[in-house]
Amino acid sequence: MNFDITRRMLAAEILKLRRNRTIMTVACLLTFGMMALTFGYDAIQHASNPTQHGPAGGLLGFGRAVKSLGLYFALLAASLIGTEAGTADISSGVFRDLVATGRSRLVLFGVRAPAAILVTFALTGTTFLLSIALSFVLAGGQPTPSLSLILQSAGWILLCNAVVCAFAVGVGSPTGSRGATLVTVIGWQTVATELLLHIQSLGSARDALLTPGLGQLMPVPGDVAGISMAAGLAVAVVAAWAIVPTLIGGWRTQTTDA
Repeated sequence: MNFDITRRMLAAEILKLRRNRTIMTVACLLTFGMMALTFGYDAIQHASNPTQHGPAGGLLGFGRAVKSLGLYFALLAASLIGTEAGTADISSGVFRDLVATGRSRLVLFGVRAPAAILVTFALTGTTFLLSIALSFVLAGGQPTPSLSLILQSAGWILLCNAVVCAFAVGVGSPTGSRGATLVTVIGWQTVATELLLHIQSLGSARDALLTPGLGQLMPVPGDVAGISMAAGLAVAVVAAWAIVPTLIGGWRTQTTDA
């Protein structure tokens, strides 16, 4: 399997995701739509009562946008796209045909996560550019983000997207079901994780969750449920959430019946 064939397989995976209008429409609503709604609502509040509500942009508005793109709405988009990438071949019944062509199963699996990451970051990256513009336009005389902070935030958002996409693809390979994978990934990240984060009796055991690890690396001010950990531990936790599901997914792709 040479580089050119792998590149074409990656391009084919990206094309399959882009052509899924339902997935792309929902992902756009979760990125562009929610960002426009958030800034628009804050701008209306500021215009109606400037003494009670600050400007929608500036550093505070930028920080809210970065956190939203890394941990909340864009995370849902990444889960959706990663799930589709991880389960489409199996659930649609074409995995057997792909294996019959003689292509490596590991390569078939290996192009899924990069394709999902690229498609997701195309959406979140463009939305991030929109949030930068709105942060400056709606600053209202407040401090605006520096170039260094913008670049750090872009890298962090890419990291969040990559980890969640890898997690979704890894879960999707063993289940082979869009519904089961989507419920598992979104249910874990948005429901179970949030509940566990607020159970203070768990103490440092909560450090093993993905969200606090990403929150510790976040370049803008803020925390996740008041949890703080060493940067090295945060990096290890985030890496584990990306690598372990990927290894399981790769193993399952190798051993599943075609």
